[in-house]
Amino acid sequence: MRRTRQWKGIATGLALAALVGGCATTTSPTGRSQYMAYSDSELNQAGAQAFTEMKSKQKTLSGGSQSSYVTCVVNALVQQLPPDWRGLPWETVVFVDDSPNAFALPGGKVGVNTGMFKVAKNQDQLAAVIGHEIGHVYARHTNERVSRQAATSTGLAVLGALAGARYGQGASDMVTQGGGAAAQLGLLLPFSRTQETESDEIGQRLMAQAGFDPAQAVDLWQNMIAASAGRSPEWLSTHPDPQNRIKALQARAPELQPTAQAARKAGHTPKCGP
Repeated sequence: MRRTRQWKGIATGLALAALVGGCATTTSPTGRSQYMAYSDSELNQAGAQAFTEMKSKQKTLSGGSQSSYVTCVVNALVQQLPPDWRGLPWETVVFVDDSPNAFALPGGKVGVNTGMFKVAKNQDQLAAVIGHEIGHVYARHTNERVSRQAATSTGLAVLGALAGARYGQGASDMVTQGGGAAAQLGLLLPFSRTQETESDEIGQRLMAQAGFDPAQAVDLWQNMIAASAGRSPEWLSTHPDPQNRIKALQARAPELQPTAQAARKAGHTPKCGP
């Protein structure tokens, strides 16, 4: 009950901030104009509390090789962000869930399901999906999304949006099972296709800058499609068309190979496993 009241306070406060403060114009890492109603600190606080709730409702791995593996990949990617982003209290958790999902929340909170290891066959492929999710955080996509939502719903969808549950029922259950506050307060909103495409670009570049193979992003998405038995995975329903996404990743990979090679020569040679 107490946590529910806290969440209502956060949602209401964010809504009021949007209504009173108005929107600020920012520029995304790819140069796209964005409109934000909230400060980074507000979204970071809400993201941290959403992550805490998710951890309380879903079984997680405590230590072990898989947790170390994911943390290694996250750390390698985060080191390629600007100093103020590297300085966030980054936290990585592996959730025990067979669905191949991953997400990142404002404030530097990264979650990966154990099911992701079935389709991300190596560290480069895992870096592809995690880089994509970190790209959403770096580009402030959640802030952009809930700012727009606040204009029509007075911000009551903040928690659902922060949950990152654009991946379908599995991620939704991660937040809502047991009657969580997020379920009571809002909708589970997807990122836009523009944001997904932008995150692909950011994530693939972060991969290369960290010394991972950017061409493995193509293999990761091909594995995701294959794992769905020829059907587009539910969590990709709001993403760009899978084949168009693969073509874009394929086109960028050769351009990014010199970046990856230069990173390795500079000592960025991730050895995360498996």
